[in-house]
Amino acid sequence: MRVNQTPATRKGHTMTVIDVHAHVLAADTIRLLQREAPAAGIKLTPIDSEFGVLEVAGFAYRPFPRGGWDLEQRLRDMDAAEVDMQVVSNTPQTFLYGQEAQLTAATARLQNDQIARLVAAHPNRFKGIATLPMQAPELAAGELARAIGAGLVGAHIGSNINGRNLDDPALEPVWAQAAALGAFILIHPVGVAGAERLKSYYLANLIGNPVDTTIAAASLVFGGVMERFPSLKICLAHGGGFVPYQADRWVHGWQVRGEPKVNLKISPQASLRRFYYDTILHGAPALEFLVRSAGAGHVLLGSDYPFDMGTPECVRQVRAASLSPAERATVLGEGAAALLDARGGVEARAAAR
Repeated sequence: MRVNQTPATRKGHTMTVIDVHAHVLAADTIRLLQREAPAAGIKLTPIDSEFGVLEVAGFAYRPFPRGGWDLEQRLRDMDAAEVDMQVVSNTPQTFLYGQEAQLTAATARLQNDQIARLVAAHPNRFKGIATLPMQAPELAAGELARAIGAGLVGAHIGSNINGRNLDDPALEPVWAQAAALGAFILIHPVGVAGAERLKSYYLANLIGNPVDTTIAAASLVFGGVMERFPSLKICLAHGGGFVPYQADRWVHGWQVRGEPKVNLKISPQASLRRFYYDTILHGAPALEFLVRSAGAGHVLLGSDYPFDMGTPECVRQVRAASLSPAERATVLGEGAAALLDARGGVEARAAAR
C-alpha cells in the first residue's frame, strides 16, 4: 500500500484539493456484505480488468468502474485528477431504502464502519460520510450519531425515501440529529420522479437525477426544514439540479401565491442561500453561473467518482473557469476544509457517544 501523500508532496501544492462527491464500495466491503447480509443480494462480477457488473437487491448496474472497489486504482485516479482528498460515501445502489429496515440498518453500519477504517488508514486522502436506514428515521438518527462518533463527518442521503419527499414529518429526527451534530449532508438523487416517461435515451439520469434533486431541495425549503434547522449543512449533488437556475422563480411564487406559504412564513431566499452545491455540471458557463449566483463559499468540488456520469476532469474544469484566484481556491478545497472542520470535531464526536 502506498504511503499517504500530502498536498505539499504532490506537485508543490500547498492547498488540499477536496472532492466532496465520490462513492466507494470496496472489495472487502462487498465480501462482508455477502457474508453478513446475504439478503441484500450484493454481487460484483468482473467484465474485464477495468469494469464489472454490480448487482444489488436484484438490480444490475453496469459498467461499474474498477476504482469503485479497488483502492490502488482509486489512488492512481485521484493522483491523475490532482485530487488530494475525497469525501467518500456509499454507492447509491446500496441505500437499500426499499428493504426491511433492520437489514438496511445492518448494511449501513457495516458500510460505515468500512468507510471509517479507510479514513483511519489514509487520513490524508479520505474523509467519510455515512449511509443511513432512512426508511426508519429513528434508526437513521441513531446511526448518524454512531457514525459521527466513529470518525465520519456526515451522511449521504437519497433525494426521496421510497417516494416520500424530504419534508415528510417522520424524517424530523434525522434533521434534528444532523443539525445538532453539525453533520455535512450530501443529497443524491435516487428513485427519480417520472421514471415511466424517462426510459429512453438514459433520460432517467440525464433529466431524472437533476429533477429529483430539485424536488428534494424544494421540499426542504417549502416544507420549512431549512428554516427550522438553520445549522443544517445540505449539499445538493450535480450542481443542485435546476435549483440555482430557478431559485428566483421560487421566490416569486412565494410572493404571489398562498400555497408556498403553508409551511414557510418568510421568503425562501434565506433557505436557498444556505444550500451548498457540487461542481458536477460538465461546462464552464454553468459552473461560472453557479459560483456567481451561490457564491464561491457554497460551491464544492465534486467528481461523482467512479461513475461515468461524473468527471475525472473536475479540478481542471474549475481551474479553466473564469473565476478569481480566491474563488478558485475556495471551490477547489478551502471551502470544503472550513465546512468539514466546522462540524464540531471532538465535541461533536463526544456528543454522539
